[in-house]
Amino acid sequence: MLGCSGALPPALNALNVGSSIHGGFKTTSSTESLSVHSQAWATGGFQFSLRAEKIPQRLSERTSGSASNNIAMALVPSNGQSGATSAQQLDLSLNPRVVALKSSKTMVVADKATAMIESGTDVIKLAAGEPDFRTPQAVVEAGVWAAQNNLTRYTPNAGTMELRKAICHKLREENGLTYKPDEILVSNGAKQSSVQAVLAVCSPGDEAIIPAPFYVSYPEMVTLSGATSVIVPTKLEDDFLLKPEQLTKVLNERSRLLFLCSPSNPTGSVYKLEELEAIAAIVAKHPRLLVLADEIYEHIIYSPSKHYSFAALPGMWERTLTVNGFSKTFAMTGWRLGYLAAPKHFLVAANKIQSQLTSGACSVSQRAGVAALNLGYAGGEVVAGMVKAFRQRRDSMVKKLQALDGVELSVPQVKSG
Repeated sequence: MLGCSGALPPALNALNVGSSIHGGFKTTSSTESLSVHSQAWATGGFQFSLRAEKIPQRLSERTSGSASNNIAMALVPSNGQSGATSAQQLDLSLNPRVVALKSSKTMVVADKATAMIESGTDVIKLAAGEPDFRTPQAVVEAGVWAAQNNLTRYTPNAGTMELRKAICHKLREENGLTYKPDEILVSNGAKQSSVQAVLAVCSPGDEAIIPAPFYVSYPEMVTLSGATSVIVPTKLEDDFLLKPEQLTKVLNERSRLLFLCSPSNPTGSVYKLEELEAIAAIVAKHPRLLVLADEIYEHIIYSPSKHYSFAALPGMWERTLTVNGFSKTFAMTGWRLGYLAAPKHFLVAANKIQSQLTSGACSVSQRAGVAALNLGYAGGEVVAGMVKAFRQRRDSMVKKLQALDGVELSVPQVKSG
């Protein structure tokens, strides 16, 4: 067996036991191994070592008295440019945190579906949370204008001042939250915003509480930080919402971060105001405990349900990291634009991480983001039309599922908020 491809110089076909030179190749061997050191490759200039070792004979050969030897050879460069010498093996070890990391199941399924579509298979993609509507025309036109007018340079790491001011206005008008531009960090999607927030505040020995079902990337973000995920299963009869007594039971001195996603990915359930207030009362008793409020689905919500920002509750602004973005509300998944709103102390830490990872988000996307926020309250009529269609689809799917024997279903967003 020879660990290389292509034809070898003829001299290698005449290797003998002992020491000899064949056409520029010096071979040395013992009863256990054989080495070949080349002065030049057949075409010249490439030096290498050929290492060979005996492989133990198969049991059948031993019992049959066969005298044949199995030799395994590996061709490795010895010119110092790459690879390893016969006395040195390449270290292929990886960071233990990366080894422990799981690939995103969402992306694995989504990529599989895309590959099937590209091969001609008729597939309905239900993996990623991706609206199938077109990005609003005004948003597209803003992006095109930016590209055509040379707004294609690096932006400030935290995002353009224009966009951060627009986000501050949106948060004040729609969420009752007051932030300054230096408390906003624009990133390449809400996922990046989330993982940077986790990395900024979680450390080895910390615990992050994640109500289940959950967005599949939450535990992996925690793994990257070196902290430990504490999964808290919720119940169908509770609409898959975290109950205060469940939270109290898992909290301790190691508790550092609580994930709250409302409207929930993947269940669609929405926390009512009194439910959030009960959770806030518990959080307030634990000085180390912060909250990552994932509000990316805030506007895909159906009356009578209503969205409430956790950071707007009394005493929660100081300890809440609010994540939001443009992908869901404005059908801008491919534009890759999200943001983190947080007290400056935490924001600066996340900003530092981003500066060493990706730097600022796409300049064209940021200009488009400004246009999206200018569509009106909650996205105006354009987004309202999308939400109406989403609700019709939800109602149709619920009706079909409820008609199936043995199916128990928590219908998202049917109770008053």
